[in-house]
Amino acid sequence: MRDFSIARRRMVEGQVINRGVKDRRVIDAMLKVPRHKFVEEALEGQAYQDAPLPIGEKQTISQPYMVAVMSEALVLNGSETVLEVGTGSGYQAAVLALLADRVFSLERIPSLARRARKVLDECGFSKVNIRVADGTHGWQDMAPFDAIVVTAGAPEVPQDYLDQLTVGGRLIIPVGNRNDQILMRITRTGEQEYQEEQMLGCRFVPLIGNHGWQSKH
Repeated sequence: MRDFSIARRRMVEGQVINRGVKDRRVIDAMLKVPRHKFVEEALEGQAYQDAPLPIGEKQTISQPYMVAVMSEALVLNGSETVLEVGTGSGYQAAVLALLADRVFSLERIPSLARRARKVLDECGFSKVNIRVADGTHGWQDMAPFDAIVVTAGAPEVPQDYLDQLTVGGRLIIPVGNRNDQILMRITRTGEQEYQEEQMLGCRFVPLIGNHGWQSKH
């Protein structure tokens, strides 16, 4: 059985710390989560490279750096309830499980949700709650959330996400066209007041749903 701990440490040092991520809790979480478990067995040897990888259904596991940046931008202290939109492989949810109190994750593709559930349970992250649904509506019956992270590119910010944030809560979402987006952090500063920050350019798979892109094409 291969020992991936050295590869994982090199990933964190080279792709996370050296690129400016400073949150010690995020760094420690990424040192703990076995990223290779969240990709297909044939791709295990590439799991710690600085790149996204296919996970089936035309979806990807985000590059480690992007997972770290998005996690750090949420500014979590461990007490929060967090919503993730786009479970995918389950890797980001596993990192969030080490950073927050409660994690809820939405995935529109049943086969990905099933596999993520299995891997998360095997890796000891059973407290992550997964629902198969149109993620563009958020998760109304579990709102409000202290933080929401969206792992797919949206044409605009769905109002449901803004409505489901606590005052002081943070939304991290890529916004733009199908090929290129800007990673945004939106903080709810009052009942109807929001502060927007542009973080960096990025490229995610499209956010499909009623309040996102209408189809895969």
